[in-house]
Amino acid sequence: MQKETIGIIGLGRMGKAMAQRLSSEGFSVTGWTRRGIGTDEAASLNIHPAATIGELAAASDIIILSLMDDTSVSQMVAALCQERIEGRLLVETSTVSPETLRSHMAVISEAGASAIDAPISGGPPQVQSGTIGMYIGGNEADYQRFTPVARALSNRVLHVGPLGHGAAAKLVNNMMLLGFWQTLKEALTLGRAAGLSSDTMLAFLEGSPAATPAFKARLPIIRGEDNVVGFALSGVVKDARVIANLADHLRLSLPAIRASLASFEEADALGYGNADLATMVRLAAEGKIAEG
Repeated sequence: MQKETIGIIGLGRMGKAMAQRLSSEGFSVTGWTRRGIGTDEAASLNIHPAATIGELAAASDIIILSLMDDTSVSQMVAALCQERIEGRLLVETSTVSPETLRSHMAVISEAGASAIDAPISGGPPQVQSGTIGMYIGGNEADYQRFTPVARALSNRVLHVGPLGHGAAAKLVNNMMLLGFWQTLKEALTLGRAAGLSSDTMLAFLEGSPAATPAFKARLPIIRGEDNVVGFALSGVVKDARVIANLADHLRLSLPAIRASLASFEEADALGYGNADLATMVRLAAEGKIAEG
């Protein structure tokens, strides 16, 4: 069976990684981004450049959105629905509210297209190795249509329910991670107040049952020995706000997430938005952000 052609809107770190991965897996990929994509950049990614969204839509059977936030997703979906997209499948991979794609479904259907939400768990290195997690919300037919593409990107593809459930699942996953970093921050704060050094605490935590792979991988950042950026702190703030806004909509308090959001916002306000998320914990270990 001939593989469907892929269009990717948004060529940031994740969009580029998906473009490279899908191209290496034998898919024909076309890319478009607001800033424009030149022939040299397209050649380096082994994709076709599109000058306009309409050009991308014409070249693509499946259109993947890799964008920053709800506003960007809404703008791009609205723009796509002004083009000829009959028969196209729109795939939203960003971390946004479950309501965002749902709110456009009437217009998407009128345009003769369909859509699923398929947010990604993991970063560009996991995309390129095909080891990300992917939570998919949508009807069975659209899920099955996207499965060959999803399997090229992910070894953990989960169809979690109807449209919007993929986005909700990603937020649940992110909540667990946010809670971990907030708890680690508070643990180090308590230990410092009780007289333990950061080095001592990190040494015994590294070998404890509480040591997650993400914690172990980011120990050099927490210790101030490395400044590599796996996921920017500003991106965590954005994701935490999406969760908090959904909680408000659902009339839930979620105190752990509110505390985590406050911690990351404080670190962001100090100018560390472009640093890795674990920088928040390092600042707490150094006593540079609030205890709570």
